[in-house]
Amino acid sequence: MMLPERPAEDRAEDPGARLKRLAMRAGRRGMKEMDIVLGPWAQAHLGSMAAAELDLFDRLLWENDQDLLAWVLGQAAPPADYAGLIGRIAGDARDRLRPGALRPDGPGRR
Repeated sequence: MMLPERPAEDRAEDPGARLKRLAMRAGRRGMKEMDIVLGPWAQAHLGSMAAAELDLFDRLLWENDQDLLAWVLGQAAPPADYAGLIGRIAGDARDRLRPGALRPDGPGRR
């Protein structure tokens, strides 16, 4: 499977602006389930990711929400390039969203 390529105008983007764009796209997917999974994960991890990881996450955000959800839930195998990243995202979501982990101030807030 060929992974999506970032648009040319995004490649010359300021690093700070890129992090903001990725965080915004992760938290406003259009499918509430993916907003809940990707938004908090992005807020917690984007700032510490290497450039290659950011590139991979950027490509991941171009994927279809239904496919992403199936990958995160383990209902379908993700493309090999995404497997490690999806595993980290899914593990974080399980930890944050397990029964008893929810707090009155929002899902998984610590």
